[in-house]
Amino acid sequence: MKKTIAILEGDGIGPEIMREAIKVLKAVEKKYEHTFKLIYAPFGASAYFTEGSPFPEKTKQVCDEADVIIKGPVGLAVEQMNDIPQEHRPELGAILPLRKRYDTFANFRPVRLPAGLKSFSPLKEEVIGDGIDILMIRELVGGIYFGDKVEGTSTEMKFARDDCIYTEKDVRRVAIVAFEEARKRNAKLTNVHKANVLATGRFWLEIVEAVAKDYPDIPYQSVLVDNAAFQLVVNPTQFNGVMLFENMQGDILTDQAGGIIGSLGLMPSACIGPEKSYVEPAHGSAPDIAGKNMANPYSMIGSVALLFEKCLTLPEEATDIWSSIFQIFEEGFMTRDLMGPWHTKEKLINTSDFGDRVVQKIEETHQGT
Repeated sequence: MKKTIAILEGDGIGPEIMREAIKVLKAVEKKYEHTFKLIYAPFGASAYFTEGSPFPEKTKQVCDEADVIIKGPVGLAVEQMNDIPQEHRPELGAILPLRKRYDTFANFRPVRLPAGLKSFSPLKEEVIGDGIDILMIRELVGGIYFGDKVEGTSTEMKFARDDCIYTEKDVRRVAIVAFEEARKRNAKLTNVHKANVLATGRFWLEIVEAVAKDYPDIPYQSVLVDNAAFQLVVNPTQFNGVMLFENMQGDILTDQAGGIIGSLGLMPSACIGPEKSYVEPAHGSAPDIAGKNMANPYSMIGSVALLFEKCLTLPEEATDIWSSIFQIFEEGFMTRDLMGPWHTKEKLINTSDFGDRVVQKIEETHQGT
């Protein structure tokens, strides 16, 4: 396979975890005899200071011409962010425009914690049981994040308004993606909503349940978002399978899931559009530890695994990466964010060590095994 890949390193720890992800990408490229042309482009808060925009025109051109995009986390320290006008901050000026430009409506976030890694989670071992394996699918280009945003003053007082809008197309297409994934996994689908209060919640539920009739073989349940948040903590394994969320609710609960399995450093993601997709870690840029070689690169490397699996339809390559990552964890090695007082410091590894070990595992295993 020959593909052009846009590389957006981002801010904070972005460049250093991206380096490890590229190491892994190149190891897979060599092993499976692919050819990847990598083109780096500025993106995020640092791009604003160097280019005058968090999503410069030259970066848009690079992304337009690429087959797929690998994006790092964005954002700088608070004092630096305060020097950026609101409309040019990474969230409004880069991330949302990137999603809108390529209509990446389906966000995949695997939440995986095998039983052998229970110690990573702050939850009791008996709560983790045989392990957590949830694929969270979040609608990514609709809802309140993309509705009109108004701040103003009426005759009496200041006010602000964020419009939450969903169309039937928005809901139906992401629901179909979720049901298809549930079918691939031979798993149930849990639809999360707020139909008891919100008009958009009732609309969401109505459309998803209409789609559910086309998938009678898929066990289906719906749950209110507040109850889902509670149940994720007290009994997360009941959701093993696929969970479907609207945009803002998915934003919040996928981060909660990172806490349940022990770290947002364990949250890779893929953002899938009809013609172009990108992958990214679900966590932030952690500027406080940037440059210290201590960030967990799992989410960035796992996002490359998702690139092979979801964007390039190369499942064998994806499985090779996943297997290598979890072998490292099973051998007891971990980064600082995962290490509790009960772990031995002898197994503590840094960012570059982690990437090197993943590459070594990939090189050690024979293709096709």
